Amino acid sequence: MTREDVVQIRVDGYTVGIMGLKTALEELATTFGGKTDSEVIETLLERLSKKNYIPAKAQAAYGKAFLREFKKFTGKPYEEEVISGLDIKVLGPGCSQCDGLEQELMAAVSQTGATANIEHVRDSMEIGKWGVMGTPALVINGRVKSVGKIPPRARLIQWIEEADAEPA
Repeated sequence: MTREDVVQIRVDGYTVGIMGLKTALEELATTFGGKTDSEVIETLLERLSKKNYIPAKAQAAYGKAFLREFKKFTGKPYEEEVISGLDIKVLGPGCSQCDGLEQELMAAVSQTGATANIEHVRDSMEIGKWGVMGTPALVINGRVKSVGKIPPRARLIQWIEEADAEPA
């Protein structure tokens, strides 16, 4: 299993890594074009629960997230999950610098007490959509804050506090 085999998706407000999602979506897209949403959910839950732990109490939330990813993958309209708190993205392939930025962010968020979702985007196509020319890059609430370096923790804290103070 490589890092590319794990895709991060949102399930009930949390970012969760799912193994084998890309493969399952590719297979389903070719055979499930006219299936109902409930059939797609049932099939994805069945396939993905073999490689991923999906708690019984959370199956409905996972099913909803899997359906959203399927619709996104097949180009159909979908509803994006509402994010509460700050939306922070670390853009980078997973090198030591990128991982270091992610760790510094976790510490900075913890220090501020802000509610935040930190997502590490490793897919080069997704990173390219942000128009950054270096990694690691930092995006807070849709705004690129830093490219090519790990900013000092004091600066990270300042950005987090500024973003947290903005009206929703």
